Amino acid sequence: MLELGQNQTSPAAGDLIKDVSEADFMAEVIEASQTVPVIVDFWAPWCGPCKTLGPALEAAVTKAKGAVKMAKVNVDENQMIAGQLRVQSIPTVYAFWQGQPIDGFQGAVAPSEIEAFVDRVVGQSGGDASGGLDDALTAAEEMLDQGAATDAAQTFAAILQEDDKSARAYAGLVRAHIALDDLEQAEAILNGAPAEISKAPELEAAHAALDLAKQAAGAGPVGELTAAVEANPDDHQARFDLAQALHANGRTQEAVDQLLELFQRDREWNDEAAKHQLFTIFEALKPNDPIVLNGRRKLSSMIFA
Repeated sequence: MLELGQNQTSPAAGDLIKDVSEADFMAEVIEASQTVPVIVDFWAPWCGPCKTLGPALEAAVTKAKGAVKMAKVNVDENQMIAGQLRVQSIPTVYAFWQGQPIDGFQGAVAPSEIEAFVDRVVGQSGGDASGGLDDALTAAEEMLDQGAATDAAQTFAAILQEDDKSARAYAGLVRAHIALDDLEQAEAILNGAPAEISKAPELEAAHAALDLAKQAAGAGPVGELTAAVEANPDDHQARFDLAQALHANGRTQEAVDQLLELFQRDREWNDEAAKHQLFTIFEALKPNDPIVLNGRRKLSSMIFA
C-alpha cells in the first residue's frame, strides 16, 4: 500500500504533488487552497482505474507549473475524509479553491479531459495554467512591493498583451495605478476587465484596495482624530475616521485594532460599518497575511461570543 503511494508521486513534483492524510488535510488542502487551487485525488491500491488516472492527473498538474497543486488521499487509510466528502466510488477527484470544492469528476477519463479539467480549475481561480507568464507576474508583483510602481505597471500591461484574461495581471495593474495615485485610471482598468474574470479573487481584492484608496483621499489628520477618541472613547465616528486615517498612512494593524474596538463597543453602529470596513481591509490584503488571520479570528470571537 505504501509502496504504491510512493511510486505514484514523483520526487521531481516537489511541493506540487503530495500524499495527504487526515492529519494534514486541513493544512495541505483547505488552507493551501486559499492561495492556489488544490486538486484532490481519492484513490486506493486495489483500484485499477486509479493506476491510470493518477499519473495522468500528476502530469497535467506538473504541466501547469505551479498554477495548481495536487493532494493524493488513500481512502483505505483515510476513511473519515472520504466519508465527509461523500466519496462513493473511486477514483474521485475534487478541486478546492479558497477552502471550498469548485469542481470534480468520478471515474477514469481521457488525458485530454484531464488537461481540460486542470485548465478549468486554474481559470476559475483566476490563474494561468500555461505557467509561461508566472515568472513575469511574480517579478511585476515584486516590483510593486518594492515601490517601483511605474515599472510594475509596464510589466503588467505587457503581460495583458500576451494574456488578456489574466486576473493577476489586471489586479496588479490596478494596484500599480493606485500606488501611482492615479485612482481614475485604476478604476477604468478595473471596470474594463473581461466579464469572465470580473469576480476573480484577485480583482475583488483590487476593488477593495481601490475603495480604501478613495477613502484615504478624504482621511483626516491622525493626531487630531486620536485626540478626539481619547477625549471621548464613545465617539464612534471619530474612531471610525481614525481607522481610515491610520490605514491611509500605512498603519493597517492599528486601523484594524480601532475597528475591532469600535465593533466591540457597538457592533450595530452605522449599519455595522466597523465590520464592513474590516472586511474591506481583509479583502485588500493577501489571505495569509497575519493581520487578516488574526483580525478575522478576533472578529469571529466577538461575533459568536
